Amino acid sequence: MAESRRIKHRKTVSYAKWAYIFIIPFFISYIIFTLVPQLLTIYNSFFENYMNGLQQIGPNFVGLANYKALLSPGQSGTIDLLKYFGNTMALWILGAVPQFLIALMLAVIFTSARLNIKGQGLAKAIIYMPNLIMASAFSMLIFALFSKVGPINKYLVASGIIEQSFDFLTVKVSVRSLIALLNFLMWFGNTTIVLMAGIMGIDQSLFESAEIDGSNSIQVFFDITLPLLMPIMSYALITSLIGGIQMFDVPQVLTNGRGTPNLTSTTVIMMLNNFLSGSKNYGRAGAVSVLLFIVTGILSTIVYRMLAKQYKD
Repeated sequence: MAESRRIKHRKTVSYAKWAYIFIIPFFISYIIFTLVPQLLTIYNSFFENYMNGLQQIGPNFVGLANYKALLSPGQSGTIDLLKYFGNTMALWILGAVPQFLIALMLAVIFTSARLNIKGQGLAKAIIYMPNLIMASAFSMLIFALFSKVGPINKYLVASGIIEQSFDFLTVKVSVRSLIALLNFLMWFGNTTIVLMAGIMGIDQSLFESAEIDGSNSIQVFFDITLPLLMPIMSYALITSLIGGIQMFDVPQVLTNGRGTPNLTSTTVIMMLNNFLSGSKNYGRAGAVSVLLFIVTGILSTIVYRMLAKQYKD
């Protein structure tokens, strides 16, 4: 009996180690391409390291001087970093609010058993298609359409709506609206599909019970769908927030990197890019990255706790 147990024990194979072996490539790539650059960025943020013409200044250790310079008022009397962060958040909110409202509405409609919408596969492909287009290409298209000599201006003048061409790209409201429109068009399809997946994961018996009890569509949405969708909504909103804070390509291309008018569409990442492409001030750029990382973490935590409270209560 004891011998048979020993033989059985020797024949038992543990597969637990294979899970660790399979995730090793991820950790290796994460350490090399993400963790190490992050640590180097933090390290470089404490150094003075930039180009002054053809002369290389540094690297010289300056402690928190880069952070102090970023958080000090400039010649205009305002803190540029805060101004550009305000621009970034305004542009994100303008695009995110309609994005989530329309995505949530479409997700509920497509997954409704009462409506039983046909051709959902085609609809998903169509609304997701803008997400496949490069943001820079999309921005160039909008730039060409809304330029002073573009087809939009020609149509408005020809139809008598306006007397002369309107420069959409030099007015704060129109520039921000175009950037928000681009972000909305590119991402509402992705958000719709994510929310659809969340709704489809809800136990269908809950909807059937509500229908038997005589609940209408509005009651089902606010009492069942929305509360149970909060975990997925939290994920979608936090990822959208992170992407919005890192907004760069759309305003960069649409305003030719100038953040017109009067830097009101300049984002934090555009500011960071100016440090890298202009004076190659790696220390200042590193400090911007670190501050952006901290702010992103704080805002993401706040959003998560606010939404998580809704479905934990």
